[in-house]
Amino acid sequence: MSELKERLRSDLTTAMKARDEVRVSTIRMTLSAINTEEVAGESHRELTDDEVVTVIGRESKKRRESAEAFDGAGRSELADRERAEQAVLTDYLPAQLSDAELTELVAAAIAETGAEGPKQMGQVMKVVQPRIAGRADGRRVSGEVKRQLSS
Repeated sequence: MSELKERLRSDLTTAMKARDEVRVSTIRMTLSAINTEEVAGESHRELTDDEVVTVIGRESKKRRESAEAFDGAGRSELADRERAEQAVLTDYLPAQLSDAELTELVAAAIAETGAEGPKQMGQVMKVVQPRIAGRADGRRVSGEVKRQLSS
């Protein structure tokens, strides 16, 4: 079993003992998403830590988007709940890249691919995404790639 999945299970037990409802429900939903991913398709297998981080990142993104939607609909209590769940998930994600680090990674990918304009954004994204691996939001990455290819 991956170390991260084991940590989630251990933290679930701790949260249950502490009666931390938000943490318990968030970790349960995350473990459920991980289990769903493991049994999806023909091959039932354990996920690696990197794959677990990908699932947690996807769950975190869902929470952020839901919070934005609830804010737009004037449902601040639901938006606050989503943000609280996202904060729990953030504890399990790798540290986010700074703007300077992101700029440097994107510049290196552009140099490697030889891209010279916005039409070649896809090539740069293919190179830069594996290097970022959950350490930056896709919107931030694509925004930086566009910015550098436009200048």
